[in-house]
Amino acid sequence: MFVITAITGKVGGGVANTLLAAGCDVRAVVRDAAKGAPWKARGCEVAVADLTDAGRLARALEGAEGAFILLPPVFDPRPDFRDVRAAIAIIREAMGQARPAKAVVLSTIGADAAQPNLLNALRYLEQALADVDLPITFLRAAWFMENAEWDVASAREQGVVTSYLQPLDRPVPMVSIHDVGRIAADLLRETWTGQRIVELEAAERTTPNAIAAAFAKALGKPVRAQIAPRGEWEQAFRAQGMKNPTPRMQMIDGFNEGWIDFKTRGANSPKGRVTIDEAIAALVATEEKRRV
Repeated sequence: MFVITAITGKVGGGVANTLLAAGCDVRAVVRDAAKGAPWKARGCEVAVADLTDAGRLARALEGAEGAFILLPPVFDPRPDFRDVRAAIAIIREAMGQARPAKAVVLSTIGADAAQPNLLNALRYLEQALADVDLPITFLRAAWFMENAEWDVASAREQGVVTSYLQPLDRPVPMVSIHDVGRIAADLLRETWTGQRIVELEAAERTTPNAIAAAFAKALGKPVRAQIAPRGEWEQAFRAQGMKNPTPRMQMIDGFNEGWIDFKTRGANSPKGRVTIDEAIAALVATEEKRRV
């Protein structure tokens, strides 16, 4: 039995879909029973738990052949990451109680960066689980290609993609969430001892200009990338409702300055199959269905 947290999300759902297609038994962890109904209809067990109750999460993880653990992303953390640390403590306690046979924990590129930035949340998660005596794989995934979902409207309506990643011809390690789900499911079915780190990115790194070109191809119209000036980031992020945009800005600086990267620049990492053209085409197709 494989236990999947965050199964209603795109990554957790991808892990579960891959396992189900392979004939594996899956237990879906959801925050309320209604969200588990579609998974129950597909033959999954359903456990109701969240990151506020270690005991309930531990019960959901009990007897697991393997568990997929995902810390919900926090884009606007408190200055001391207090909210993130509380959720991490619940995960650590639950895993210690339930002791699943093994676990794949979704982490991120940049989890090893000492500089302050938004991705420190996953560094704290890795550190918290470092002395848990279980086989754990930390899957460090690159920047998600599907983050470009926020650019679909401007690409279609204005022919412009505004990029915080810069310069526009700088290749950035990216990966599709579909490859993250597939690889995580593959890792869950492996056998290993101790703790290990697996880095994951696409076969080719992606530039902001390539993202714009992918939109142009998918939309059948010219689309160009333009830089979001560094001095305007804070105002833009606060306009989006963020109260503490500094960690997000620091993270983007890390990608732009190169101190957020894989240690071997992906030389030893598995490679995703999905290309940026395919990822963007899927985003455009999904948005077009919504518009109908």
